[in-house]
Amino acid sequence: MANFISIFRIFVMFVAVYLIYTQIGNTQAYIWALALTILAFALDGVDGWVARKFHEESKFGALLDIMGDRIVENTYWILFAVMHWISILFPLIAITRGFITDTIRSAAMEKGLTPFGMQVNPICKWITGSKFMRIGYAVAKVAAFVLIVAAKIPNIAHAELLWAVAYWTAVVAIVLCVVRGLPVLIEAKRAIDG
Repeated sequence: MANFISIFRIFVMFVAVYLIYTQIGNTQAYIWALALTILAFALDGVDGWVARKFHEESKFGALLDIMGDRIVENTYWILFAVMHWISILFPLIAITRGFITDTIRSAAMEKGLTPFGMQVNPICKWITGSKFMRIGYAVAKVAAFVLIVAAKIPNIAHAELLWAVAYWTAVVAIVLCVVRGLPVLIEAKRAIDG
């Protein structure tokens, strides 16, 4: 069930993206896209909860969750750049960081290390693995994506203020994306070469 939820959230995100991209100026479509965007991110928490509740945790499920996260996040960053709502640098940074960290973590996993367990330095460990940083980064991303979609709903009240908050939330999210990736890069040689 948890793996189904992980896959289903990707489908939900694609419907939201389709509505945003093909229904420009359609208030109703953008409201649906906003609701589906919220649902897609809510399902990211639900799949983990279901896996733990029903003892469905697995290495495949963890990989599926990471894959789903990357697909959803990168698709939204790319969509927003294609729509000219944000700079192309946002998706380029997010995708590059994802390739680098996922490649290093894959090599570390071959050595028996977990994605967050490969960090040895306490500061690096805190930046990549602490609940505070993981939740902070997740909240920043979700808030950025939801606020960007909301700010672009035609005729929404206070659109300029909402857009300003959305944009700066996206900046915070992309900065945290880089900050959380740096420790993986810093400790890569030690983790891979052992």
